[in-house]
Amino acid sequence: MSTDNTVAEKLRKELNEFRERTGRALDALAGLRDVEIGPTPKDLIYSEDKLKLYRYRPLQDAAAPKQSKNKKNKADARPAVLICYALINRPYMLDLQEDRSVIRQLLKRDVDVFLIDWGYPDGADRYLTFDDYVNRYMLHCVEQVCRIRDIDKVNLLGVCQGGTLSLCFTALHPEYVNSLITMVTPVDFQTDKDTLSKWSRALDVDALVDTLGNVPGELLNGAFVGLMPFRLTSQKYVDLLDAAANPAQLENFIRMEKWIFDSPDQPGEMFRQFVQWCYKENRLKAGTLELGGKRVDLERIKVPVLNVYALQDHLVPPEASACLAQLIGTKDYEELVLNSGHIGTYVSAKSQTEMPDRLVGWLRKRNR
Repeated sequence: MSTDNTVAEKLRKELNEFRERTGRALDALAGLRDVEIGPTPKDLIYSEDKLKLYRYRPLQDAAAPKQSKNKKNKADARPAVLICYALINRPYMLDLQEDRSVIRQLLKRDVDVFLIDWGYPDGADRYLTFDDYVNRYMLHCVEQVCRIRDIDKVNLLGVCQGGTLSLCFTALHPEYVNSLITMVTPVDFQTDKDTLSKWSRALDVDALVDTLGNVPGELLNGAFVGLMPFRLTSQKYVDLLDAAANPAQLENFIRMEKWIFDSPDQPGEMFRQFVQWCYKENRLKAGTLELGGKRVDLERIKVPVLNVYALQDHLVPPEASACLAQLIGTKDYEELVLNSGHIGTYVSAKSQTEMPDRLVGWLRKRNR
């Protein structure tokens, strides 16, 4: 047999094997039931417009009756944390499944967990501003947690864009914050390795918002996928072929896909201001950002701060977060640096063990 025939025969064999593997994977996917997202029980304790504020039930009482919204927990010595997630994508990434859930790990360590869910904005929300999110929505959620827990200050945990909002809130309302945890949070929006920043700075955000009103989630999702096109398109589906015989891995894949493509539309004015003021003008780092007529001065943050960021993060490069140490006014500042990517911060093995241990240990030392 000639060399050409040998190569052709080998190629035919590989293509047949690839077709068989693809067929098995498709059959396995077709046989999957609908996967559960956000399995940890929680109660709605406050709502305003699209916003919903949830309180998670202690795991040992997961099947117990719902807690009264008006109940005062004066004897509750558990540290409480209010999580502020980003407006982009959905917060159930923090509670993806039972064995990959930052929220569940906090509950296991006896933390009282509250979560802000921004919901799905529609046309009625087009003119919501940066100021609305920080000085109205966040303030109202903090007040609710204080009322329910019968406390004066909260422990804030801000994730990604939610961390930026939490920094703004803490600088403007220090009297309401006991401690602050920022997780993969952009502070310097113009670092050299920040591809998303370079794209955002080149964006004609006025034309986009003036034309579309709210910015479609599908549009932003396409941009995020474009940051790592091979890894987030072709490669992950090739990897899926190896998981066809493992139902648990297939369900994990479906959950991640569901989260990736569950992208709410962004309120037009808030999106315009966030891109213009943060990415294009870098006002948060420069100290020139103003909300509600007051300057967001990060030096006013005197409370304890734990800054969590990831070395392999392609959305928020480590340099974009690490600069926080030089900008805030507290001497009680610590970092937790993870060798993971942006999503791995929430779902990796370390995020289920090392990170919650460090977070809760840090929190307990500073809890009032």
